[in-house]
Formats: sequence, structure tokens, C-alpha cells
Amino acid sequence: MLKPLIKTLLLASTLGVAGIGIAKAADITLRATANSNENDEDYDGLTVFKNYVENASNGKIAVELFMGTQLCATGEECLQGVADASIDIYISTSGGAAGLFPYIQVLDLPYLMSDDRIAEAVLTGDFTGKLREMALTDSDDMIRLMTIGNTGGWRDYANTQKTVKTPDDLKGMKMRTVPADLPQEITKAVGAAPTPIPWPELFTSLQTGVVQGTANGITDIMSMKFPDAGLKYLTLDNHSYMGAFWWMSNARFKGLPDDEKKIVVDGFAALQQATFASPKRKQIAAYEEFAKAGGEIYVPTDDEKAKFKASVAPVFDWFKSNVKDGEEVFTAFTTAVDDAQKKVDAERAAELK
Repeated sequence: MLKPLIKTLLLASTLGVAGIGIAKAADITLRATANSNENDEDYDGLTVFKNYVENASNGKIAVELFMGTQLCATGEECLQGVADASIDIYISTSGGAAGLFPYIQVLDLPYLMSDDRIAEAVLTGDFTGKLREMALTDSDDMIRLMTIGNTGGWRDYANTQKTVKTPDDLKGMKMRTVPADLPQEITKAVGAAPTPIPWPELFTSLQTGVVQGTANGITDIMSMKFPDAGLKYLTLDNHSYMGAFWWMSNARFKGLPDDEKKIVVDGFAALQQATFASPKRKQIAAYEEFAKAGGEIYVPTDDEKAKFKASVAPVFDWFKSNVKDGEEVFTAFTTAVDDAQKKVDAERAAELK
């Protein structure tokens, strides 16, 4: 009796999904791009967003995904596309959008958030709205920050030379950075020598000794096969959360009917949750692969981590003094972190009863 029923339900389900496209062509098509590939957390987020928005709108809104550099190749180029509405949705790292919105680099400041629960509480709270207002003002109401998710977990120190337990172990080590000022200031603060290297050249640079270390998440380390280039030592200091900034053309968003705006906003909420979860799952296999490749993983003690945090304290003053609106954003961010810590501490206390 069950088999015919199951077949009937499967057929109805298939027709129902297909029926969205048959019954009505989409009224609106949103073009979304990420300069990454289908193995990335960005893609996971976009597929969740696409599925939610298309289904919740009953097919009125279609979402087209463009991975890689099909629509644009750099943060500046992609954000220009968002501003002129030739691109509807784009995801950037802080570095990819720092040219327009330098204060979003506040998420790169190290050791301010202790773990995922704190980071997720901060990014689902009022702080994201604060950055949204600032970005709209600075882009003449053209570029809207929709949400902040994650792209790769946490940034950790990895190197080809030795186990790193404290900043003293990094002293003089040639550490790969991007050309931006902030990561170079952070690298200098922990005693290493910042060496700007383009991402596609990092494998060869590690292999040949041009650099001896890098600060990346484990999924990026393994997807780029850095152990094959000699990367052996990984220190899980979790110094900065790898935030993903999701931008949308404000004209496109404002042009939607109110009910469709709600669907898009809810879609970004689902996307955010997907990108929070994706690195947690992917890093399980990545850590196993790193260990199988001969890698060594070290977790600093609380005292050792305190030494790292003390070493970077001057960077906070540098940020407030040298980054546009740095002091305002730093204060808003640290206040949000403090509030999140209290909230999570209270939740943990209740869970432990």
C-alpha cells in the first residue's frame, strides 16, 4: 500500500516544483555573484538564498548565480556593478570592500571575539545595521549591506618552520599578508615580518621560502593544498573571524514590493545561517586531511592566548586613528561584543543548570 502512495507523493512533489516555472515565469531576476567556486561557503549560502527566495515568492523572483569572475573580477569592479545595478548581489571579504568602506575591517581586528557563539550573536544584532547605515551614506544610497556571514571559519597562524605557541615564536618569520595596511600592522605587532603576496602565488612562495607562514582558515589551507608546499604547523589561535559581507543594489532592493522585500530579507537571514554552519562542517574533514598530510595542530593555552592579545593592543589605537570612522566603529563593535558576551554567558549559565 505504501509504494503507490510514495510514488504519488513523489510525482506530486515533482510537478509542484516544476510547476513554478511552468505556471508563471519570474517577474524579477536577481543576478548574484561570488568570486569563488562551488566548494566555498559563499556558494552554500547562495544556494540556500536562491532556494528560499524562489520558493517563498512562488516563482515570482528568480535568482541567477554567477560563480568566479563571470560578471566581475575584483572587489572594486564588483561593487561598482552593485552601485550601477548591473549586479544585484555580491559577496566580499573585508579586504574586498575596504577601498570603499574601510571601517568594515574592524572584523579583522584580532582577539576581540572569543568564539562562534559570540561572533554570531554580534552579527545577528544591531551592529550589522550600524554598518548598513554607514555604507548607504558613503555610497550615496547605492550599495546596501544585507547581512554578514562567514567565509572560511577563523583565521589562524600556519607556517613551515616550527610550532608557534606565543608571539615570540613568530619573531622575524616572513608572514604572507595582503597589501592592505591593517593586516601588515597586525603582523608586525606579533613580531613577524609582513610580506605581501597575491593569493595565487602563495603556494609557490611557501614552497620556495619567499614566505614561511600565512594566516588562513583550515579549509582554505587544505583547498589550496598548502601542506604540499611545506606548510606543516598550525596554531589554532582563532585571531580573527572571517566575515563575509553580502551587498545588494539598494535601487534594486527599494524597487521591490514590500512583500518581496520581506522575502529577500528572510532569504539573507537563511543565507547567513548557512554560512555560519558551513565552515564548522567542512573543517572536520580539513583538519583530518591536514593531520594525515603530516601536519601538527596546536591549541594555545589561555595564558598563551593572552600574550597574543596583549601584543596586538597597539593595533587597536592604530585602527581608531588611521581608518576612516575607525573610532566610531571600534566603539560600536566592542560594545556589541561585550553585549554578546553577556548574552551568551547568561545562556550558558542557564544551559548548565
